[in-house]
Amino acid sequence: MNTENTPSPHPRRPLWRTTAIALVAAGSIAALAACGGGNGDSGSGSGDRHKNTNADSKANAPRVLWMGDSIAGAEAPALGAALRADGAPFKSMAADGGGGVIGEIAEPTWDQLPKELTSFKPDVVAYQITTYDWGKPGEQRAAYEKLAEKVGAAGAELVFVTAPPFKIDDFYKPHEAEIKTAAKSARAVAERHQGKVRFLDASALWGTDSGAPKAQRSKDGIHSCQQGSAAFAQWLSKELGRLYSFTPAPADRWATGSWTGDKVYSSLGCK
Repeated sequence: MNTENTPSPHPRRPLWRTTAIALVAAGSIAALAACGGGNGDSGSGSGDRHKNTNADSKANAPRVLWMGDSIAGAEAPALGAALRADGAPFKSMAADGGGGVIGEIAEPTWDQLPKELTSFKPDVVAYQITTYDWGKPGEQRAAYEKLAEKVGAAGAELVFVTAPPFKIDDFYKPHEAEIKTAAKSARAVAERHQGKVRFLDASALWGTDSGAPKAQRSKDGIHSCQQGSAAFAQWLSKELGRLYSFTPAPADRWATGSWTGDKVYSSLGCK
């Protein structure tokens, strides 16, 4: 279920309404290096596992496995470009119509994850909370604990990343309360496993209003086009650099690369 594989066999939600969002010029994208804000890291520890005496060395950059749903899938091309420019091997198993770890829809995730942990051998598993992480807080915490256990047993660290604000349409409305508690549940798990599980609050980048320009949502109100994905990649690579002691590559080294032509953006109507 990485971005190069076929989608989940589970029923998929129909593709949302799309519209064209132009990619800004290279000079504007380079300005993404200024993006930042609070990091919301609930995990302690200094990332010693990847440290050496040269904080700028790419030898520090961890192998990153990226998890999430179709929102994470739209972010994956930019994130992969940014992290590879940092010297960090990257793989995405983000899945359209799924990718979560709670309930029946999570079965493909639990089936694929052990294979990726064994074959790719990540240092860091970054899990963006999905729009499908439905369940009561206890169910959410149990699933996130299970994820932390499996990632830790493979010798990797888990980083929870909150989802961007997205439009709560008729599809999501019945699960609005569950969607709101997912981040709190993930934070609770990170606080319980400080130093091994971390929590990053992406509202530092996106804000909390899906309709605000800061959220950089496409016209469907849910996904991001190239510019929003690049902004996220710049922010997350900066946060991972802080946690694991490497210096992210400047945005102008990767932000206008071939990833901008990935098929995920054409399917969303991005240009």
